[in-house]
Amino acid sequence: MGKNKDIIKILLLVIIGMLIPFGVAITLSYGFNTLKIAITFGYFLLIFGFELLFVYLYFTIGNWYAQKNMEKYKPK
Repeated sequence: MGKNKDIIKILLLVIIGMLIPFGVAITLSYGFNTLKIAITFGYFLLIFGFELLFVYLYFTIGNWYAQKNMEKYKPK
């Protein structure tokens, strides 16, 4: 369980680290319209969340498949 907590901390740090440059770039592009910036950032987080979900599923399924194959080679 500790491994998952580390991953969550790293992902939160990445998201927060992306917030600052993203906010500045959107502010320069759209002006200071906070509603439009908030909606754009919400879409960004939604798409980023789906991407992270797919990556997590890919590695989870890959790990499960590798563990299943490794069982064949373990000494009995």
